[in-house]
Order: sequence, then C-alpha cells, then structure tokens
Amino acid sequence: MPVSIQSQSQSGNLSKQAPEYDAIVIGSGIGGLVTATQLAAKGVKVLVLESYIIPGGSSGYFEREGYRFDVGASMIFGFGKKGTTNLLTRALEAVNVSLETISDPVQIHYHLPGNLELKVHQDYEKFLQELIQHFPKEESGIRKFYNECWEVFNCLNSMELLSLEEPQYLMRVFLQHPGACLGLLKYLPQNVGEVARRYISDPILLKFIDIECYCWSVVPADKTPMINAGMVFSDRHYGGINYPKGGVGEIALKLVEGLEKTGGEILYKSKVKRIIIENGSAVGVELTNGDVYRAKRIISNATRWDTFGKLVPSEMIPPKEQKWQKRYQKSPSFLSLHMGVKKSVLPAGTECHHILLEDWKKMQESEGTIFVSIPTLLDPDLAPKGYDIFHVFTPSWMEEWEDLSREEYEEKKEEAADRIIERLEKIFPGLDAGLDYLEVGTARSHQRFLGR
Repeated sequence: MPVSIQSQSQSGNLSKQAPEYDAIVIGSGIGGLVTATQLAAKGVKVLVLESYIIPGGSSGYFEREGYRFDVGASMIFGFGKKGTTNLLTRALEAVNVSLETISDPVQIHYHLPGNLELKVHQDYEKFLQELIQHFPKEESGIRKFYNECWEVFNCLNSMELLSLEEPQYLMRVFLQHPGACLGLLKYLPQNVGEVARRYISDPILLKFIDIECYCWSVVPADKTPMINAGMVFSDRHYGGINYPKGGVGEIALKLVEGLEKTGGEILYKSKVKRIIIENGSAVGVELTNGDVYRAKRIISNATRWDTFGKLVPSEMIPPKEQKWQKRYQKSPSFLSLHMGVKKSVLPAGTECHHILLEDWKKMQESEGTIFVSIPTLLDPDLAPKGYDIFHVFTPSWMEEWEDLSREEYEEKKEEAADRIIERLEKIFPGLDAGLDYLEVGTARSHQRFLGR
C-alpha cells in the first residue's frame, strides 16, 4: 500500500504557527506508531514526525530490482487471534485497519556447534519432542523449564498489557487480576539462566537456552529476565509467528492509514533537532529546518541514547537517566546482507528463519552468530519469479567501520560479505553462484538511515 498523497505532501514545511497538539511522537518506528494510534483512537490530537520518506524505521522496507526487502527482522510476534498478548492485532483493530498474515510453522531452524540441528516448531509438543530426542536424559527438566515459561505467559496473557512502570496501571491490574500479579511477582528478580539450571544440567542444552535468549534479547540466559522469556518462549506456540502479506513494511503503512483515519497526522522528511524544554518540562520540538511544533506531551521513539544524548541537552538530562546510562551498555549494531538468490539454491523443506553458530564461545562476538530470513518462502510475491530473498545479518560494532576512506570502506564491506556467504554455503550450497542481487549494510548504514 503506498503512502497517501496527503501524507507525502506534508513534508515539514508548515509555518511555525502550526497548531498545538496534545502529543507529538518523534519517529515512526512501530513503537512510535502504536503509541500514536492508541492515543488518536482515544481522541488525542497527535502529530508524528518522521525524518525519512516512509514510516517504519527498522520495520520499514525498500525496493530494488523487483525485490521488496524488509529493513530489519521478519520474525514477527503479536499477530495472534486470542488472548491479550496479540499486541499488533489489537493495535491495528484500535484504528479499524487489518492486515493479512501468513503463519510460519517453524520459528527458527538452528544450525549449532557439533552438528546440532534443531527446529523450534509452532506445535509445542513437536518442539519438545525434537529437543528431547537430542537430550533424552533431560526430558523431565526440559518439560519443567518450558512449563515454567508457560506459567509466566499465562499470567501475562490474562491481563491487559501496558507499562509495568506505570503505578496507576499496576494498581488497577492488581485489583482486577490479583492471582496473575502475584504469580508474576516471584519472577521479577529472576533471570532465565537461574531458572533453567534448577531443572537442567546438560551444558550443551544450557548453551541452547542461551542462544534461545540471545536471538531476541542480544544477551545470554543469565542476563535475560524470566518475564520476557516467558512471553517469547510461549507466545511462539500460542499466537505463533505470522508474517505480514506484502512484507513487514505493511505493518507501519497500515498503522499510518489507521492514524490518519482517526484524525492523527504524520509528517515525513521532518527530522527533529531538539526537544524544547521550558521550566523543566518538554513543551515542543524544533526541526532541522527551523520549524517548531508544540504539544502538551512529547514522546520520543528515538533510541534512549539519542533522546538523552542529542535531543535533550546534556545539562538537562535527569539524574536518574544519567545513572542508567552509566550502568547499562549499548548492544552492537549489525552487518546486513540483502540478497536476491536463484530459487534452485534452496533445498526442499527449507524453513524461513535460520541461525548459524559454529563455536559457542563466539556467540556474542562480532560476526559470531548469523541470522537468516528467507521471507519469500512465506510470501513469494516479494521477489521476481524464480528467485528468493535472503536477509542475512550478524552483530557488528560501529567502531569497526569508523575512520575508513571510501575505498577502504567498500573493500571492508566486500570482504565481510564474502566471509558471511562462505559460512552460509555450509547450509545453502551454491548460494554464491546463485546470487542475483547483493546490498551490504553496515553499522554506518544503520546509523544514517535508522538513527541507531
């Protein structure tokens, strides 16, 4: 669905006397758009400011030579049809829009050290049986661990999900669902690693649980909150993994459609330079072109680092935020390969999502773990007939790509792509020979286009 002409024409060149809004949202990533649509659905006058020409951020899309590529991840949660954890379904329904999705029967096909091949099936019992087949002595522990994840999920799935940092929400939900809240309370201080070790002793199985966490939290089990894992490890079987027809970018386009239907506005090519603060409160924003917009509330969908490092002056950063930034570390960026490949490269029965790791010790290292998405296995219309899309990405630090000349930068990109493709040849023989299109994105690319 194309962006509306009305939206495209509003490119941030309105006068500084533009009307005041109830809320301004900086950035049209999924978080920003869901926030904006939920507010607009309740009658709030909302303006979304997006620096790029289309919405979505890392959940956007781009088109090259007949291919429609997802910018970021294509493994999408939240499109289930029941419970309260189907957050994307509910967000779209709130603004009277819907999106066709395609169910993915396997979340991930893991290719791990020691020739360990594992598939996480949507069918819960089928997944457990495959895991037990590889670790028969751990059957009891496997069931107990994943059943405990279900305990967390069932508590979450029985209540309306909003921010756990909002006291009024916590009080209301506790009065409505005291049992579920008390059930969650015991898990608040616990991480996945300590829960897993209560039931499981096999070191390789514990490593598998590490990468089960790492693939979405970017940290191993010992640093992943049990409440988060309870959601992910269970909802993939409950609501399932569902891919949007037309690509991930359709989510943002549909949310924008719903936003405008309910009276909200979005301006493209509108990069925020700073958040205006008066008397200790955020009251507006100034764009890089000098335009100023004011609102009762300013909501930033920029990264926490950019919000409090660029948009808010350093002398105005709250002490609590300063403490947080000293305590927490940034995660790495990614090296991305967007590829068009001959369909003949794929073996019969190939799944959509893959993770390749040859050495457990390198899981968190730059280029250690390779993530692969082949969304055309779910939606063939994303590529020319006879071809598939490979979206490949792996962790990579910004520091690796700084202070390079143009020639050095291009050479380094080519070398990195060659390394990744060579490793992928082990599970997709003929990948290099079947290559039709390749575009390499680095940490610098992500910073330029996504602000992260």
